[in-house]
This record gives sequence, C-alpha cells and structure tokens, in this order.
Amino acid sequence: MMKNGLSILFVSMLVPVAGNAQPRSLTVDESIAIALENSKTLHSSLMKSQYADARSSEASASLYPSLKFQAGYQKLSDIPAFTIPIPPTPVTFPVILDSYTARATLQQPLFTGWKIQSAADNAEYNANASHGDFEKDREELIYNVRSAYWNVFRAQEVKRLADENVDQIVSHLNDINNLFKQGAATRNEVLKVNVQLSSAKLLQSDARNNVLISTITFNSMIGIPLSTVIAIATPLTPTTKEFPEVQHMIEKALTQRPDMKGMEWRVKAAEAGVTAAQGGWLPQIFLTGNYYYARPNPRIFPAKDEFKDTWDLGVSLQFDIWNNLITLHQTTAARTQYEQVKDALGTLRDGVTLEVTQSYLNFQEAKERIQLAQLGVEQADENLRVTREKFKAGVTTNSELLDAETASLQAKIQHTQALVEFELAQAKLEKAAGELHP
Repeated sequence: MMKNGLSILFVSMLVPVAGNAQPRSLTVDESIAIALENSKTLHSSLMKSQYADARSSEASASLYPSLKFQAGYQKLSDIPAFTIPIPPTPVTFPVILDSYTARATLQQPLFTGWKIQSAADNAEYNANASHGDFEKDREELIYNVRSAYWNVFRAQEVKRLADENVDQIVSHLNDINNLFKQGAATRNEVLKVNVQLSSAKLLQSDARNNVLISTITFNSMIGIPLSTVIAIATPLTPTTKEFPEVQHMIEKALTQRPDMKGMEWRVKAAEAGVTAAQGGWLPQIFLTGNYYYARPNPRIFPAKDEFKDTWDLGVSLQFDIWNNLITLHQTTAARTQYEQVKDALGTLRDGVTLEVTQSYLNFQEAKERIQLAQLGVEQADENLRVTREKFKAGVTTNSELLDAETASLQAKIQHTQALVEFELAQAKLEKAAGELHP
C-alpha cells in the first residue's frame, strides 16, 4: 500500500513538470544512439571487456624476455685490514667501507610445460568471451529501448483514442439531453450516457497515467531527464521484412549470436586451463643472464675500490618432485570446470533453439493479428456510422449506439496493440537470431 502511495506521489510531482515541458521529438534510431551513449550498464560491460583485454596482454607478456635492474649502496663498518704474511713482502687487503652495486638480469622462458602459453591462451579466450558479453548487453539494450519507445507510442495512441471517445460521448450526451428536453428520450437513457461518460473519463485518466509512466521508463532507459515529454517521430507501420525458415534462423543464431560466441570462447578458455594445470607435472627451463657493475666487484680478487663489470649466462631448470598433490588437485579442478562450461554451452544451445522458435511463431501470429485487427476497426467504424444514422432517424435505441461507440473504441485500441506487438515481435525475433542492430 505504501509502495503504491509513493508511486502516485512521485508521478504527481512529475505531472506539472511534464505538462509544461517542450516535447522532444525522437526517432527510434536516435533513441538507441542516445541510450548507447548514456547507459552506465553498457559502460560497465565495456570496462569489463577492456579489463579482460588488459589481463590477456599481461598473461601474454610472460612469454617474452624480462629485464630487471637492481642497484644499491652500503656503508660498512670499519674493520682491521687483513694481511697475509708472505715473505719477503706481506700482502695487505684494503678495507673498503663504501659498496656500490648495479645488476641487470635477463630471463627468457624456454619450456614451462605449456603453462605460460596455456595461461596466455586462457586469458585471450576469456577476453574474447567478454567481448561477446558486451555485444550481448548492447543488443539487449537496443531491444529494451525499442520496446520502451513503442510502449510510449502505444500509451500515447491509447490516450488519443480515449480523448476522442470522451469527446464523442460528450457530443452524444448533448444530443440525448436535447431529446430528453423534447420528450423524445427517457431519463434512464440520459443516465446511461452519463455512466458511459464516467467510464470513458476513467479510461482517459488511466491512459494519461500510462503515458506518464511509459515516458518516465523510456527516459530513464536512454538517460535523459525523466520529465522530458517525448514526441514519437518514427511512424509505426508494419514492415515488409521477410525472414527465412525457422530452421535456417536457428542455425544462423547458433553461429552468430554474441552469447553463443562468448560461451564457445569460454569452452576454449577452460580447455586451455586444463593444459596449464597439467603443466605442473613437467619441468620448467629458463635462460638467464646477469650483468654486474659494482665497486668493489666481489668476483674480482683482490678487491679494489673501483667500478668493475662482469657478467654470467646460464640455463636453469625447476621441477616439483613433490608438492603434496597440488598439481593433481589443480588438474582435477580445471577438468571439472571444463565439463561445467561444456554443459553450459549445450544448455545455451537448447535455449537459443527454443527462443528462436518461439519468437518466429510469435512473429507470424502477430502478423496475422494485424490483418484481423484492421478488419475489426473497419467493421466497428461502419457499424458505428450506421447505428448513429439510425439513432438520428429514431429507428434504434440509445443503448445500441453506446455499444457501437464502445466497440469502435475497443477495435481501435486492439489495432494499436496489434501494431505495437508486431513491432516488438519482429525486434524480438531479430534479437533471438542475432540480427538486432540500431
């Protein structure tokens, strides 16, 4: 109850603002462009993708040589000089109290049991999967904006029809009041029209609220001020776009939908993770080299208080003889994760097949519903015209005219609903097939 009260209060606060605002004319494509620019959710998805790219570059960097530099200075405490009594001249080693060192180390992996390469592949595949996630979020946003845009159109159109219905019934009420004054109509007939007018005004108020709510939802989605009044600039006319057979669309969706591509990359990443874990069973070999520039240089004997350079080059081997079965557990964990991702891919494949099939059937049904709704409008309008002429001629009742007016309104609302549902069904099918673009 409190939630509904707060919603009404929020809407009432926005009504004056929206009523005085200058309408902003937007096409559906302009709305999508604004949403793509303003969406924080899409920006967050983009940052995740860029983060994955950075991690991939970081993992790949381990494949190449690394060069490190170290430097230092030490002040040593004074000690007695060391002398070797060798006749005829004793040898005395000087005490050097200041020590300067500089060292550059180069290391290149030669063989790591494919751990580094697999880790780099894993990071790259996950980065590609994150690109698929971004494209999926982008298509989801495009579909949601289209849906919200046409919901605004639907609400505005229903309000227009409700306004016309109120005006029509007001005119009818004037006619029936004149007949009542002339004694050609009963008080009960006047009351019936008044009741019909009250119902029409209630529908009008509900339609007005729906316009406001749908507009706020749309404005929030594309990231513009909530009080902005939207003028629909894209005409809603059924497109003539033809889609191939459903089986062809399923096959296309399984190969080009971003979520399918992303999941396939995750399968490859999990497979690379297994290879990386298995690398723990194998030795790791590195090529290492060092360049020293020190004062005094410890490799030079006897020590001299002057800078001297030396170097070394070698190959190092590392091998875990026993690590408490850590490699075994890591490999088992990687394999189970690989199986989970494969199962997720299979589940997604089934879901895509079902989604495309349902969307295709809904699209075909929506296309047929437009034709039926159009026929309904033509029949209801003709019935209203004939009934109104009969009422003016006094050969039909007031109730029949009221029924005809109600039927005409309902037929027009159903036609509007059919047009919007067709547009949404087409967008849904394009999204399901991976063909939704701004």
